[in-house]
Amino acid sequence: MQKVSGMMALLSLFAVQPLWAQDSPSSAVDHKVPFHQSVLTTGLEAPWEITWGPNDMLWVTLRKAGGILGVNPKDRGKQTAIQIAEVVSIGGQDGLSRLALDSGLLKGTWHGFVYTTCAYNDTVRPTVRTRPDPKDAFGHIYTKIVRLSYDPATGLLSDPVTWIDGLPAGSDHTSGRMKTGPDGKILCTIDDQGSDQSANFRLSTLSRRLPSKNEMAAKDYFSCKGTSLRLNLDGTVPDDNLKPHGLRCHVFTYRHRNMLGIDFGPDGTLCEAEQGPKTDDEVNVLRAGGNCGWPLVVGCRDDMAYQYASWPDATQPCATLEFSDLAIDPTVPRQDKGQWAGDFSPPLDTLFSVPSDWNFAGPACDGRCFICWPTVAASSIEAYRAEAGGIAGFDNALLVTALKRGSIYRIPLAADGKTRLGPIERYSHPLNRYPDTAISPDHQTIYVVTDADGLTRVLTGVMTGGFTDKLVNPGAILVFFYSGS
Repeated sequence: MQKVSGMMALLSLFAVQPLWAQDSPSSAVDHKVPFHQSVLTTGLEAPWEITWGPNDMLWVTLRKAGGILGVNPKDRGKQTAIQIAEVVSIGGQDGLSRLALDSGLLKGTWHGFVYTTCAYNDTVRPTVRTRPDPKDAFGHIYTKIVRLSYDPATGLLSDPVTWIDGLPAGSDHTSGRMKTGPDGKILCTIDDQGSDQSANFRLSTLSRRLPSKNEMAAKDYFSCKGTSLRLNLDGTVPDDNLKPHGLRCHVFTYRHRNMLGIDFGPDGTLCEAEQGPKTDDEVNVLRAGGNCGWPLVVGCRDDMAYQYASWPDATQPCATLEFSDLAIDPTVPRQDKGQWAGDFSPPLDTLFSVPSDWNFAGPACDGRCFICWPTVAASSIEAYRAEAGGIAGFDNALLVTALKRGSIYRIPLAADGKTRLGPIERYSHPLNRYPDTAISPDHQTIYVVTDADGLTRVLTGVMTGGFTDKLVNPGAILVFFYSGS
């Protein structure tokens, strides 16, 4: 889906570009913060999300195993909070992946509920759950949102109750990130399932549109690909949600690709981290009804290094095509993102944008080119406020983790919380993959969960390193403790 020509741009490692949204991977400042780094625990099976629980335990989702684990940050003790047997995992983001807490759970002021997203096998497939494309090899896999009850006496979760089921799931781009907002509503991300690319290139990208009137009336939630959803605490549609075609629906924003991070800032601003195809991982500010452009636009609306290719609409049968990330078949319709004139909510920032002559087939990662592309595989986002005694120089910023470069990126914000104030800073880039972070109540400690397997970049000099599957801390919780100024 990319324009490919010319030589790779070789930019100074610490160069700072004047136009924030057009930085390259080389422009992140490798900033040194006095963190004391340690390993809290290891041997976790496919950990994916980490959050601070109401019992002062770190709660970790074990994506493939279908469990939620409590880890004591003081004595390293572990407790399985719940195991959900029906969870299935066929890809890299599904299974039991995400958590959201009732807004008052940590304060003991609201119901003792926790919410999670689960991929499950539905062989019955009621008629309202239509798979619009018969070429979908995973037509029996769906996502559900489940409510769990928390027992403060035991620290256990129990009594799973299905809120809403029949949501999209598949082999790629499942997401399911959730957060509870200051208004008491739940936000949940539902991604495009990797349509129109790689092994799924024959599947149409439904994220190009909102659900139809008939789909909404039938509660056909599979049509919610590439959207963020806003729900009441019982799974129903809030009265003030969008009303496309005159019917209220769960959709809050649409035209997304792979939203692996959402968080609310102190003022209620909803920020989101989203993976791009080869460039332009995005950091967005989400507003009701926002159109984030995918697949016609990634990053800003320009003609830099991206061209939309609609492989399912090729003039020759898809079965005769061979998909390529580096060259678009001449029978496949295409469109430059600068040509699209529709409504569009531009990102707060990108990680990262590069010129159109960037060499995506560079030799450093020959055979696994995707790991060397100038995206970082943004995997989570966390709004950070230092509060009293917090980390000096970290105040009022967004922290974004990366799978491809084992890094935490700090994006400093202006006072409005919606614009970037200075250059992006990068913290720690060992040979790991970072799916998520949790910040302790003292605001001095950042806990990072690491992926159990996968590829990561070997960074040397100006983006010339290769890749490795030998992770330093697979399936672990790392501790970054601020040791003072």
